[in-house]
Amino acid sequence: MDVNGAVAEGFEPVREAFAANFELLGERGAAVAVYRDGHKVVDLWGGTRDVDGATGGAGAADGTGAAPWEQGTAQIVRSATKGVAAAALLLLHQRGELDLDAPVGAYWPEYKAAGKERTLVRHLLAHRAGVPVLDRPLTPAEAADPDLGAAAVAAQAPVWEPGTDHGYHAQTYSWLTGELVRRITGRTIGEWIADEIAGPVGADLWLGLPEARRARAGRVGQVDAPVRAGALRTRPKPAVTAAYADPASLTRRAFAAITPLPDENDPAYRAAALPASNGIATADGLARFYASLIGEVTGGVRLLRPETVELARGEQSAGPDRVLVVNTRFGLGHMLHGAASPLLSPTSFGHPGRGGALGLADPASGIAFGYVTNGFRTSVTADPRAQALLRALRTALAAGS
Repeated sequence: MDVNGAVAEGFEPVREAFAANFELLGERGAAVAVYRDGHKVVDLWGGTRDVDGATGGAGAADGTGAAPWEQGTAQIVRSATKGVAAAALLLLHQRGELDLDAPVGAYWPEYKAAGKERTLVRHLLAHRAGVPVLDRPLTPAEAADPDLGAAAVAAQAPVWEPGTDHGYHAQTYSWLTGELVRRITGRTIGEWIADEIAGPVGADLWLGLPEARRARAGRVGQVDAPVRAGALRTRPKPAVTAAYADPASLTRRAFAAITPLPDENDPAYRAAALPASNGIATADGLARFYASLIGEVTGGVRLLRPETVELARGEQSAGPDRVLVVNTRFGLGHMLHGAASPLLSPTSFGHPGRGGALGLADPASGIAFGYVTNGFRTSVTADPRAQALLRALRTALAAGS
């Protein structure tokens, strides 16, 4: 596999791990970018633009018809979008427009229905709101309508008392965060992120992919992980397997809040703004975004003040997750380093996308990391390919320290 791009001196282990992902872990097409103290030190890409190798442009020079991944290729990043949405709310708080300890109903009066009047803004961000499911799931077309999505979660009764426990709001996070931004700013969350985050930072990321950028995004799909001779198969815990298999469980119902699951390659779905699941970004865009949260980035701006970064990475939820059925840790909207979702170090905060993408910032080392792929796996919070890249990055940092 030809790996394109460059790494700064000392970051060669990341290149080696990226190449190995194609050779050993069945990678189809992917990119990884790393910033340190606001400067890019890793920018790598390889494979095909589309997971199925279908021509999306002129095709490969060797006549295979498979369009190659290019430097500016973007992909859907699923729940890695949640980290961007969280930053939008943290920025509004930093600007004095949003009180994290205020009731959600202070900004969104309809949300006070069905026993949710004491739900605080911080509960939404920390997956403590108690509304990870919808009694009546939305169709993909309904989910794309911000009015319908907001009305559905506002009417939903919580499955636990808000603030008393935590469980991953896999899909409903879209309308919880999106409607707060809309009520406060008068703009959709996709418009606000474009104007206040992606634009000033210079990051190639979109929530609601513009038609003019449609050709930048490759096709994604589910792929099976290769089975290597002598490799140990990691089996999920029985309780986790049972939760995903049971249609009545909070796990299945949370992921099924949109039913049927959307076609992630559908232009209409990609044009919608669902901050829980359908952001589209390049690896550089994701890494550049996280670099801007913890410092100034070359050619861009710093978004969060140090005290706001501490809010992002300060633990709000920890322990058994009522939806994911493993121990998880959350700050205000971002996942924190832990066994279920290993990040770069204990100081890291970020967010994975189910079965693939990962973005994070690590204030202690000044590192920001972005990985995107077109081939999704069954993993939820710790994709093996992203973890291989993080191990290599730790090796590089340790050797240079």
